[in-house]
Amino acid sequence: MNRLARWAPAVALAAALVAGCAPSGPPRPTLARGERADQFLRGNPSAIVAAELAFARTAQEKGQWTAFADYAADDAVMFEPRAVRARDWLKGRANPAEALRWQPHQVWASCDGTLAVSKGAWQRADGSTGYFTTVWSRQRNGAYKWVLDQGDDLAQPLEAPAMIGGTVADCPARPDRFERSQRLPTAAITAPACDGGTCRGGGASADGTLAYAYSVAPSGARQFTVQLRQQGEMREILRSDVAAP
Repeated sequence: MNRLARWAPAVALAAALVAGCAPSGPPRPTLARGERADQFLRGNPSAIVAAELAFARTAQEKGQWTAFADYAADDAVMFEPRAVRARDWLKGRANPAEALRWQPHQVWASCDGTLAVSKGAWQRADGSTGYFTTVWSRQRNGAYKWVLDQGDDLAQPLEAPAMIGGTVADCPARPDRFERSQRLPTAAITAPACDGGTCRGGGASADGTLAYAYSVAPSGARQFTVQLRQQGEMREILRSDVAAP
């Protein structure tokens, strides 16, 4: 089951990274006079870790579904178990009495920072545990919001790493130069499209160095994959196969 369907999070892990108190919403870097968008085109796993920690803390302080709605991009997708538009599913939904807790373990980011994927562990109050993977997309204002969240139960909890890992995709030999403006480039996200009962969707960073895809069968079983540019080619670095509920 995915984190959206079963989670109720909060993360004390690496609280120091959030500098004491979490922001009320996703961090929103701004461009000062004379600065250009292309000066900020760098993958930054630390920014995703900070977003995950703030997201998890908001779930504990304000409620699980409130946090998910606050951090969701307009085109965010969740699985219930079919792919649905998250904002529609979350609208007016009451928060559970106790939110789930989660901790990021690993982050992969595109070279230009427009797209990133985090993976980690979650726990419920009843002792059950599982994993999550979340796709984060940088918005026009520089804030990161999630565009896809999925995961599943596990019989045994994921082992926590000594340090949260971070990997940035190799940059193209001749990266595109974006226009000199105050507008940050964004990832290309494809809405789910259904054919023959199977729904598919995905997205890619603006520079093409990180991409993800998912498919959901009529039974609700799904597959999720992530590719990252490494050593001059796109390589699959993450795959999740989730059985039908």
